Amino acid sequence: MIAHLEHIFLNVFNIILPVLICVGVGYTLALIKAPFDTKVVNDLISRVGFPTLVISHISTAQIDGGTFITVVGAAAVAVAGFAVLSLIALRLLGYSIAAFLGPLMHGNVGSIGLPVTLLAFGDAGMAYAMGFVVVILLSMFTVGIWIPSGTISVRAVLTSPVIYAALIALGLVLTGTHLPKPIASSFDILGGLAIPMLLLTMGHTLASFQVRDVKQAGLLTVLHLCIAGSVAVAVVWAFGFTGTERGVVILCCLMPSSVANYLFADQYQPDKAPDVAGYILVSTLATLIVLPLALTYWV
Repeated sequence: MIAHLEHIFLNVFNIILPVLICVGVGYTLALIKAPFDTKVVNDLISRVGFPTLVISHISTAQIDGGTFITVVGAAAVAVAGFAVLSLIALRLLGYSIAAFLGPLMHGNVGSIGLPVTLLAFGDAGMAYAMGFVVVILLSMFTVGIWIPSGTISVRAVLTSPVIYAALIALGLVLTGTHLPKPIASSFDILGGLAIPMLLLTMGHTLASFQVRDVKQAGLLTVLHLCIAGSVAVAVVWAFGFTGTERGVVILCCLMPSSVANYLFADQYQPDKAPDVAGYILVSTLATLIVLPLALTYWV
């Protein structure tokens, strides 16, 4: 029995380790103060990397268009579930809604979720995870900005390259159309930039984070995991997911808070930004324990 468990954990560790190494490289770059322009990198990811990655993986994956739309719907329900439960919890705890609601709602599906689902479930898992990425990005760069800023902007939705990329990819899937080989190959190359750049950026950003209030960061992390587990169970049951879809939904719900949430807090809620950074850091570290356990016993 012990040998069997060791074998399972070793396989899981082999899935997580490549992600940790890439994050560690970014962290090391920050420690040695190597030139690294996070703004330029983030712009490349959002304008080039993510859109081409979405089109490349969704359009070429062996996935039914109806199933993909269902996963997108499940992702939207999951985000809504996170929003409602997080709002209730923050009110009960007396924590700042403007500062913490966005971080509790939006998990790091891009930097951690995509590589983990790719390694665990292959291209099919990656395609399903893309459904979550599209929903999370749309929500994060609209609602995630509206909450801390206190203003609503429709322009962010209409100018998001990822949304248009998702629509193009979905159109290709539903019509069974394939991109010309040179264009498809170009998108594969450009889309391949997104994940390693995301992981490097994540590691580089985490190097500057400090935990100002350990108790608060720990409590928010436990709260997030409880909400994530509840939402995952509810969504899997409600949509009747099994197999790969079930595993991807669970993993995407368990992702730690996205680093991008700190950028919004720093810009619109600067007094709370250190607390948001501490929560993101602790929730990310907790992933080292949560993901192996989830992949071993739940997914």
